[in-house]
Amino acid sequence: MTAPAGAVTSVGFVGLGKAGWNMAANLVAAGYRLVVSERDAEREERFAAEHPGVRRGPEAFGDVEVVVTMLPHGGVVRDVLLGEGGLAGRLAPGTIVVDTSSSDPFGTRELGAELAEIGLVLLDAPVTRPEHDHVNTRRITFMVGGDDEAAVERVMPLLEAMAERVFRVGALGNGHATKTLNNFVACSGLVAALDALMIGQRFGLDAETTLDVFNAGTARNFSTASVLIDESLSRRYATGFGLALMVKDMGIASRLTEAMGFPTTAPQQVRDRLAEALEALGDPSVDHAAVIEYWERVNGAPLPPLRPGRALPPLA
Repeated sequence: MTAPAGAVTSVGFVGLGKAGWNMAANLVAAGYRLVVSERDAEREERFAAEHPGVRRGPEAFGDVEVVVTMLPHGGVVRDVLLGEGGLAGRLAPGTIVVDTSSSDPFGTRELGAELAEIGLVLLDAPVTRPEHDHVNTRRITFMVGGDDEAAVERVMPLLEAMAERVFRVGALGNGHATKTLNNFVACSGLVAALDALMIGQRFGLDAETTLDVFNAGTARNFSTASVLIDESLSRRYATGFGLALMVKDMGIASRLTEAMGFPTTAPQQVRDRLAEALEALGDPSVDHAAVIEYWERVNGAPLPPLRPGRALPPLA
C-alpha cells in the first residue's frame, strides 16, 4: 500500500505506548515514511526492528512534514516540543503537529499560539473507540480541531489510515474539548455502573447477570459492555489505561466545566471518587479496571468471579 499521490509522505511519531504503537504501525502499513521517538529506548528499538525502514530518534525529525504526538497529557506534549532540546527546534517551518493525546483544550490553544510564532501549525486530534478491543487496531475515532483548514485537509488521509472515523469538530482546542466531554460521560458511566453492581449485590443480585441485562438494554455503556466484564470481574486489569490518567482526564473536564460557568458539580464529583480510589489502591500505575477493588472495599464484600466458560477477548 502507498500513500496517496500529492499527500503527506513523511511522518514523525512521538509516543509508542499501547495506542501509539498501533497508530504508528498503521501508518507504516499505509505506506508512510515514518520516524519514531519514544522515551522507552528499548520499546523504540523494538518498533523499528518490527517495521523495517522506520527511522528512530529526535535527530531524524528534520525532514518530516507532519508530527503526531500520542503522550500522557498536554504538559508532556509541551515539554517534548518546547522544553530543553525540544523537538520544535528541529522541525522545518510549516510542519504540522497533530496532538492526539488527551490534553487540556485551553493549554492546546496556548501551545498553538506559541508554535505559530515559530512557523509551526498545531492541530488537536484526540481519539476514542467504541469498546475495549485488543485486536482491531484501527477501530478508533479522531475528533479534529484546528484553525488552518489547509493543514486539516492535508493530514486527513493519514488520520484515515489510523482510524475508522474522523470527525471535524471546529477550531483549535475543540478536539480536546470534545474528548474531555467524552471522557466525562464515559467515566460517569463507569462510576454509576460500579455503584449499581454494589447496590445490586447487597440486594442479592448476581453481578455478571446484572451486567448482561445492562448490556441488553438502555444501561449499556463502554464500561458495562467491555471493561467491567473483560478486565475487572476477570481480574486481568489489562486495559492498558491507567487510573491516574482517568483522574487527570476528569480534572480537565472539571476545569472546562468551571471555565464555561455551567452550574454542575458532576465532573468534579466523578473525579473525586476516582481520585479516592487511586489513593486507596496505593499504586500510581494501577490499571483503571482495578478500580473495582476500591468499590468492593467500600461495599465490604468482593463480587464473585466470572462463571467458568465465559469467553474473553484475547490480550494484545
